[in-house]
Amino acid sequence: MFFDSLRAGGCGDIDLWVSQRTNKRNDFGWQEPVNLGCVINSPFDDSLPTYFEDEETGIITMYLTSGRPPAGPPGHKYVSTLGDDGAWGPAVFVPELSSQFLDSRTAIRRDGLELFMSSTRPGGVGVADIWVSTRESTADPWSTPVTVGMPVNYPGSITGGPALSCDGTTLYFTSDRPGGFGAFDVYVSRRRKLREHDDDEISHRR
Repeated sequence: MFFDSLRAGGCGDIDLWVSQRTNKRNDFGWQEPVNLGCVINSPFDDSLPTYFEDEETGIITMYLTSGRPPAGPPGHKYVSTLGDDGAWGPAVFVPELSSQFLDSRTAIRRDGLELFMSSTRPGGVGVADIWVSTRESTADPWSTPVTVGMPVNYPGSITGGPALSCDGTTLYFTSDRPGGFGAFDVYVSRRRKLREHDDDEISHRR
């Protein structure tokens, strides 16, 4: 399990950490968390990790939000690659997923060709919206993110924290829109299928 924390023993402010367990069915078997190191982490805020393993190439990457240079605060998208030695490499700025605004939590589809992201960038309907970016292959750069629109996003509200099901058809997210039980609630939205090309690709990789 990868997560971010402000606990002591890190490389700066908020850092990325990992905890492992030997039995995936033991919800209480998590080991003492370990910092991912001061190569992927920085003296600045590093948070919201998204782990992705390319099933075709075996390459493992970690997307994160960071306030480090060159983009600086409030937080933009970076990516790190896991080396053969088991250590995470330097986090590289991802300009096509970043803006002058807060670009936050991400969710990547299993085949690596679609990425959902919460952002406060202009062009949405709320204070923060969920946006989506695609690419033709995992070797290609991401497209410029576009808002997923309504009804996932809601006017004047904060919509974020996207999480995607394994088959790519169910999107979980949080929102403070009217009709919930508190400040933020968990919502789910489903789509019938992916684009025809993407649907075939997902089925092939199952």
